[in-house]
Amino acid sequence: MSNPAASNEQLDLFGAMVGVYLDGSPRSNDALYAELEASGHLSAKDLTTKVPVGKTGGCYSLAKRRVRWWQQHLKAKGIIERVPSERGTWRLTDRDSKGLTKAPPKVVMLGFSTDLGVALWGSCFDVFDAFTESIAVCITSPPYPLAKPRAYGNPTEKEWVDFVCRALEPIVKRLLPGGSIAVNLSNDIFEPGLPSRSLYRERFVIAMCDRFGLRKMDDMPWVNDSKAPGPYQWASRKRMQLNTGYEPVLVFCNDPLRSIADNRRVLQPHSEDHKKLIAAGGERRARSNSDGAYRVRVGAYGNPTPGRILGRLWMVSEFVAEYLMCGRLRFAGAS
Repeated sequence: MSNPAASNEQLDLFGAMVGVYLDGSPRSNDALYAELEASGHLSAKDLTTKVPVGKTGGCYSLAKRRVRWWQQHLKAKGIIERVPSERGTWRLTDRDSKGLTKAPPKVVMLGFSTDLGVALWGSCFDVFDAFTESIAVCITSPPYPLAKPRAYGNPTEKEWVDFVCRALEPIVKRLLPGGSIAVNLSNDIFEPGLPSRSLYRERFVIAMCDRFGLRKMDDMPWVNDSKAPGPYQWASRKRMQLNTGYEPVLVFCNDPLRSIADNRRVLQPHSEDHKKLIAAGGERRARSNSDGAYRVRVGAYGNPTPGRILGRLWMVSEFVAEYLMCGRLRFAGAS
């Protein structure tokens, strides 16, 4: 029979080793042993105690053998590699020009966890293709289709739309009835060499509807007062455009009438003037504006309410998650 406690210790040791290598610095085995001892995953006694092993009966440290076994496992997964010409020294593989490590294919590891959830390191395709839980809401900001390529390439509008849709497809399949997908996009994508804006957002909205049957629920502005003035070429130099101070957040739902979103989660305090109006019992006179389509009756706006409905999202990160999904809800069946 297997020993669950021993298995857990092995997994703890594996996680500790991954954490050591993730800082990017090469490690000799002796340095690795010392760090694992300092973190409490191995003791000095574990490292120094030797026992006979194998047919020859040679004496070895079982703790060090376990470490080297996990090293070979990480090597087989393409996560670490030996440093050339340095015996017993290992490092992370495939580091780019900025010192970042690319996630190897089919490798998904725990980055960190909190009471709110976990952060996973790996390709979204590898994570969500194997995901089995139901999903209430997805909030994401995919790479933008920029004119100047970044490390992730420079796809065309159609290629970008297809890539994002493929990434979202397994999430859409597991979305709860009334669940939402919120996608933060850039407002500063222009046609090459022109002051006219790209239609990639419109292509994306239509693709989400045609490919997945999702409905567009909203187009929220993420206002960023600290955003640098731009687009520089067309606003500051050619004077054809206004500076863009926001980014759109598109919200989609698979079943609009059963939407989990609820604006009561993000109600704002009433203004002092509105508080006075409520205290006075609302409007004191009736009036009709323009052609009569808009009328104000006596007592309008006088009913006490818990707060005012948000009309503009100044900081999306503070409101979208709470608006689209109750903070306690994560997956179907979660409390």
